[in-house]
Amino acid sequence: MRILVNLTKTMALAALAASIPAIVHAADYTAQSPANRVALVELYSSEGCNSCPPADQWLSKVGAQAKANRIVPLALHVDYWDNLGWKDRFGDHRFTVRQQELAAFANSRVVYTPEIFVGGKELRRWSSDGAFDGAISKITAQPAPADISIKLASTAVRTFDLTSNVKLRQDSKDSHNAYVALYENKLVSKVSAGENGGVTLHHDYVVRRWLGPFALKNGVAQIREKIALDSIAPDIRADRFGIVTFVQNAVSGEVLQVANLVVDR
Repeated sequence: MRILVNLTKTMALAALAASIPAIVHAADYTAQSPANRVALVELYSSEGCNSCPPADQWLSKVGAQAKANRIVPLALHVDYWDNLGWKDRFGDHRFTVRQQELAAFANSRVVYTPEIFVGGKELRRWSSDGAFDGAISKITAQPAPADISIKLASTAVRTFDLTSNVKLRQDSKDSHNAYVALYENKLVSKVSAGENGGVTLHHDYVVRRWLGPFALKNGVAQIREKIALDSIAPDIRADRFGIVTFVQNAVSGEVLQVANLVVDR
């Protein structure tokens, strides 16, 4: 009888061990772009700019109310305010460069904050519900010109393997690039200097890591990256981030399709 009990315990332990891969697999996250085009809404902002907090609040509201198959918001903090009294901890020169590139597609050299781009095109009247809704509806009424899938597999504590697949639905003579952004929500900054000195700022959809461009070859791109949250920033919350993948026409600057993977741990 004692041997039987020990054997039963051994079998139970073996069964538990066999179940561990299934538990790990359950921590995988996936997202797929819909059949229609999705509008990428990019806010170029800075904690050093006192005109930006209302735009930050607006983007948070847009993201909270938006349907996943219509809008994906991102906040990209530029660095050209950093020498004017307050250094934005989310500021990145790559976002300044991207803002300049988007402006250049429209033959403009002027960039400013806050500035909004929808689908790669500037929208100056973003605070007008009618203008914003019209720009979104114009994009989402179109069939998707590309398909995007995202998979995030948990491999260790705060570490993931990312796979994003992008495929154009039709052949194109234009070149295209894919990008990946890791964003974080519910961020708070207590600003002690500059135009927002003494103000507590609240941010959502703040890009913490930017990957790309990845050139599509024969209309296809597969992006594989290891995402280690601690290597990006030790303060990133594992229950407040998401991954966005989008594809952009490198000739016109138009963002053709977007997918958003929200991690809810």
